[in-house]
Amino acid sequence: MGNIPAEIKILGRTSKEAPDVLFWTGSRYEMNVRASYLTVRIEAQYGGQEQWIAVLVNRALVCRMPLLRGENEIIIFRNRNASEVKNVCILKEVQPMGGDGPNYIRLTGVETDGEFLPVDEPKLRLMFIGDSITSGEGAMGAKSENDWVAQLFSGVNNYAFMTAEALGADYQVVSQSGWGVYCGYNNDYHMNVPGIYDRVCALVTTQAPDGSTQGVCGSLEKVDYSSFTPDVAVINLATNDGGACGSDAYTDPETGKVYKMNKGADGGPDVESTERFAEAAVAFLEKLRAVHPKAYLLWVYGMLGTDMERAVNTAIERYRERSGDERVGYQRLPDTTPEAFGARWHPGTISHQRAAEVITNRIREILGSTP
Repeated sequence: MGNIPAEIKILGRTSKEAPDVLFWTGSRYEMNVRASYLTVRIEAQYGGQEQWIAVLVNRALVCRMPLLRGENEIIIFRNRNASEVKNVCILKEVQPMGGDGPNYIRLTGVETDGEFLPVDEPKLRLMFIGDSITSGEGAMGAKSENDWVAQLFSGVNNYAFMTAEALGADYQVVSQSGWGVYCGYNNDYHMNVPGIYDRVCALVTTQAPDGSTQGVCGSLEKVDYSSFTPDVAVINLATNDGGACGSDAYTDPETGKVYKMNKGADGGPDVESTERFAEAAVAFLEKLRAVHPKAYLLWVYGMLGTDMERAVNTAIERYRERSGDERVGYQRLPDTTPEAFGARWHPGTISHQRAAEVITNRIREILGSTP
């Protein structure tokens, strides 16, 4: 095994301290190889939730597997036509698992009898921001499965991956199960995606001997937004804010303050809850516009019901009025029908395919092109 060739692309949100480390769902190593065999070495670290990867050769899934802690030596292909170029993508299937200590993967070496060639530049760049749906929770496994385990996540049976493939786009994902815009599914206001967006991966930390929280492989670095400039930022959040309406109140252990989203007569959030959500969503749209000045901001929602649709549209209209920014819009996604569910009552592959088709068509409409 040698050093990593410069022709291998490392795709996804990474740090300057460790640019070869992948944290997020859908982060990946992509390479073009003219060879008869390819073996890679990947380091994996995690606590109780193993890191899973998917291997694609020429854009087709050929392998999906969990990694052992430490070094893993994996045969990607053997006895292949040495004169043909194979496109290889090694994709992280699992979201960063908060509270599971250092959890990530890192490509540490490759071995081949051939050569690496440059990877084509993407036609577009997309940013996907979401919750368990965007993390692909339940997109792998039988409908009867209800365990909360890494095995049931998928970055390939996933609308973000499918949309990017259809558009020939590079993409990044920032998503976390159970989290929302204002609060998480359990009314915990700390579980909001806007609060972690400016860090490389604030969920992956370790505790120092003195009790302080420290980053892992640069996870707490501030994001260098100049390194990835999306054409479209797709925000798929609100499902957990809505779910909080049916959950018990959350009491902040430090302040004693109680937080609770409540339902209104129409099944969506009541007036007060809508206001809290809308203000949080407007602030997030303002942040996204500041860090992604060239991107169209597309809020998508609806794969697990539409209770929060009114609140989402309220936020978008309020943002438009305050900012004068017209490069923002809303797209309802197809609800997950009974046959389209995956594990853990989450969208399965069929549902992700339907959502990807809608988003792909909307992005083509927005950009006025058909890549």
